[in-house]
Amino acid sequence: MNVENEVFASSRDIVGRYRNEMSKRIVGQASLVDGILTACIAGGHILLEGVPGLAKTLAVKTFAEISALSFKRIQFTPDLLPADLIGTLVYDQATLSFSVRKGPVFANLVLADEINRAPAKVQSALLEAMAEHQVTIGDTSYPLPDPFFVLATQNPIEQEGTYTLPEAELDRFLIKLSVPYPTPAQEAEIVRASSGAYTGKNSGGPGNRGGPGNRDASGNNASSADPAVSLNRVISAADLARLRSDAHSVKIADSVVSYIVGIVAATRPGADLKKDRRQRDDYLKYISFGASPRASIALSVCARIHALFEGRDFVLPEDVKAAAPAVMRHRLVLSYEAGADGLSADDIIAKVLSIVPVP
Repeated sequence: MNVENEVFASSRDIVGRYRNEMSKRIVGQASLVDGILTACIAGGHILLEGVPGLAKTLAVKTFAEISALSFKRIQFTPDLLPADLIGTLVYDQATLSFSVRKGPVFANLVLADEINRAPAKVQSALLEAMAEHQVTIGDTSYPLPDPFFVLATQNPIEQEGTYTLPEAELDRFLIKLSVPYPTPAQEAEIVRASSGAYTGKNSGGPGNRGGPGNRDASGNNASSADPAVSLNRVISAADLARLRSDAHSVKIADSVVSYIVGIVAATRPGADLKKDRRQRDDYLKYISFGASPRASIALSVCARIHALFEGRDFVLPEDVKAAAPAVMRHRLVLSYEAGADGLSADDIIAKVLSIVPVP
């Protein structure tokens, strides 16, 4: 049934305004647009993975522009130090004392661009921020702004000079979105919107209509309708709090909760599942380590938000299925056999969803 009360109507209006404003810059990429808002409603972090030029960075910057939240962008590089991220103590000779100079992580929205290019010591500093919403400088821990979200990007094809993210950090990301190529029709729209840059009509570089500052971090054309178009601020911290409250009130039946737990448990190659030779031969041999209970919690939260986006005040199994890939693809540690057979985490998740009985 459709939700008719005033509170949910307000949430639908917020979501509609958000999607409309994002579409002024981003062509297609509905899962990317909704995924960013989903993570922020849930109060979680998001990992965006895709080849250069697919508007990952632009989407995050656009979200920051249409929100009333503070925003900082950090370009991760191999020589980045923890102090460049969280800040450091600065000695003042005039007062003969140390003062704290806070780093760019002190913002509501932090864009960690090409996050896998920073070494382990930087990842450790970011892990405290993501897990505890605080950072430690010297002997003192400082709380981060509320709300606080890390929106990280990484390139899956260029691995030279990169560092694999530790599993503990990956598990702190609420969802991981794989950003696809646009369809031919969407790409044609992108080209039409960007064609003025090649005629000398505008001073911007390729893919821009107003200047070089609107290209994505790679310098390639982003999947953008018009990066120079002006945007309105349509979502605030209060709006996120309203959406979070409404999502929390979405009902989820015990049978759906059991379905969620069954999906997550089916990714764990434990003794009980290994007794089933058919299941083991089908997919369990491809999993070294399955998802933790944190995945069950995240799947429940994201399923509720998906139901809210669909205009319902209750969760269906279809909401769970829709949220499962983004929630679980970065939480599965695949075995050597998976790589040898050319299988991805999404392939394994699809198999799990086909096996676990739907309530």
